[in-house]
Amino acid sequence: MKAILPDFERETAVPLYLQLFGHMRDMILSGDISPGEKLPSLRNLSESLEISLTTVSQAYDQLLVEGYVHSIPKRGYFVSEMYYPGLPGGKGSVPAGQATPTDQTAPTDRPSAEEPRPQTLRAAEEPVINVPDMAYDLSSFDFVKWKKCLSRVLNEHPEALLFESEPQGEEALRQAITKYVYTSRGVRCTPDQVVIAAGTQQITSHIATILRMMGIENVALEEPGYAPVNSMFRDRGFAISRVPVGADGIAIERLPMNIRSAAYVAPQNQFPTGAVMPAGRRYRLLEWARENDSYIIEDDYDSELRYFGKPALALQGIDTAGRVVYLGSFSSTLFASIKISYMILPPKMAELFRSISSEYTQSCSKTEQLALALFMESGAYQTGIKKLRRSYSQKLRAALRALAPLPHLTPHDTNSGVGLLIDADPEALPEGKAPGDLVREAADLGIPVSLLSPSENSGPIRLDLYYSRLPLDSIPGMIVKLYEKWYDSNK
Repeated sequence: MKAILPDFERETAVPLYLQLFGHMRDMILSGDISPGEKLPSLRNLSESLEISLTTVSQAYDQLLVEGYVHSIPKRGYFVSEMYYPGLPGGKGSVPAGQATPTDQTAPTDRPSAEEPRPQTLRAAEEPVINVPDMAYDLSSFDFVKWKKCLSRVLNEHPEALLFESEPQGEEALRQAITKYVYTSRGVRCTPDQVVIAAGTQQITSHIATILRMMGIENVALEEPGYAPVNSMFRDRGFAISRVPVGADGIAIERLPMNIRSAAYVAPQNQFPTGAVMPAGRRYRLLEWARENDSYIIEDDYDSELRYFGKPALALQGIDTAGRVVYLGSFSSTLFASIKISYMILPPKMAELFRSISSEYTQSCSKTEQLALALFMESGAYQTGIKKLRRSYSQKLRAALRALAPLPHLTPHDTNSGVGLLIDADPEALPEGKAPGDLVREAADLGIPVSLLSPSENSGPIRLDLYYSRLPLDSIPGMIVKLYEKWYDSNK
């Protein structure tokens, strides 16, 4: 193993631990540190580089999160098997120009709990506003700053609102997204590659149209995966392959071979399993796309809401062949009703979309698009993401502590996202209680829960508890009430 001697840049916004992480990652991918080799101990590397033990520990944690290394208790850190087609044997260096994120800061639409009963709020002589009778935490978003951005649009740019929005989305927002995804996710693009739309359904419809134009009629989907995407491609007439998901993400060896296809994946935090695809498999997935003249649809729906280490760089950022369509959304990092999503297309696909864009009408509010552009340019969005990470991390820990002593419920901590996967034991439920009853009973308590597993009686009942929407101090009591409602028929 070559000596680990990073050339630290002290006058930069990139933290030292990310610089050390990037240097060691490049050494692993280039073969300077071989698979199976043991890394120096935290203390030895700290002393040799004359940096803090915390800095080295954070860099190792990031290598661990992204799958470049693995740890063996009482023995240390060892380099994982890697695959990158740049050199013989599958090892190679990171493509030139790959970004290193300096600020990880985001998800797309995901299943919500069943529609709760509305509660009507009335004010004299005012319109009726229906508010769901569910728990909520207003501190999760800074509506004051958002209101200021809306006011700026209305006061300073009212003339812009007299015209329809561009089919591809407002240029100001596309520029803001371009800057943001580069610094936060390592995504490299121009505003011309960004397409804004109202949610997953419209985004998927655009992708389906472009794939048809390219002669691609096969789509590989994760199993289990995000069910609405399956329906969208099925209804558009695509042949669908369901590919199993394991602890390392989608089974690449089960993807279609010698058939032009598109693989829809969530490598950062697979829904609903929470699997994270290690770095070596990410490069192998990109190689599958190149070898089979196929494409990857990367759903990066909540990559920025990770509470351990930093998110791995997006697949799009390490793709050198123009094979990745990158999907993002603001629904979970702002508020659900905003319904602004976006996709970043490879140049070839972006040209195809522009050739048909005049056939579409932009369905996202132009006012909200412009307000969001101002919100991002002011730094308020990035500040909000950091606040969400702190807040949601505390809420996740509170939910896990509350669930720990309760029998019949098994939580799955993925250290990320806005929901917690819980397996409920169906055998312990009161007689006659069905899986759907658990969702309805949660709604009765104002707790957002959705059902993920099939309704058959085989295996545990898998549920998603949206702890992020609950006020922090109410989480322990609400979970106890939920447990009593589910498992005690007398409550």
